[in-house]
Amino acid sequence: MEYIVVALGAYLFGSIPWALIIGKVFYHTDIRTKGSGNLGGSNAGRVLGKKAGISVTVLDALKAFFVVMFCYYFASNTCIVGGLACCVGHCFPIFANFRGGKAVATTMGYFLAISIFITHHIWWQFLFIVICFFAILYLCKMVSVSSISAILIAVIVSFVLKNDLSISLSFLILWIFVTYRHKENIKRVINHTEKKITWM
Repeated sequence: MEYIVVALGAYLFGSIPWALIIGKVFYHTDIRTKGSGNLGGSNAGRVLGKKAGISVTVLDALKAFFVVMFCYYFASNTCIVGGLACCVGHCFPIFANFRGGKAVATTMGYFLAISIFITHHIWWQFLFIVICFFAILYLCKMVSVSSISAILIAVIVSFVLKNDLSISLSFLILWIFVTYRHKENIKRVINHTEKKITWM
């Protein structure tokens, strides 16, 4: 019962569509009708500007971070279930007709929380993943490629460090999930039609 309650609560919390809220409240724009239609930081940045993109990215990451932190202090055995449910909620939010983002920022928030509260590698493991993300982004100029690659690196690092198997497997599940959510991006990468950033 505890796992069900946590999973449901984490899903609902993950369902908060920050991109939609910020777009409508501050820009009077429904970003589901603009750009890629994705409720994530990348599309928010493209449609609404850099400030909105950064705000959405941070808030989406904090969703999973707070869920894991809450679970750690009140039901420590449910941290992984809560984190995964939060990411599912972000992608399929009940508050936005189940049309959400691609879980990149939420996954990174989950990695940070796991690093701090569970594996106790504190900053360096998460910081390494962030550095890899920006290094790959600098080289390829494609957010989709750098996101999928950085999360895969997180999976590899987790197995190499011999983290708890359940943690490593949760990372692997999220990489598969995020990769699937980027299936259209992958097609465009293959066809050389994927949009590239211009600010780096």
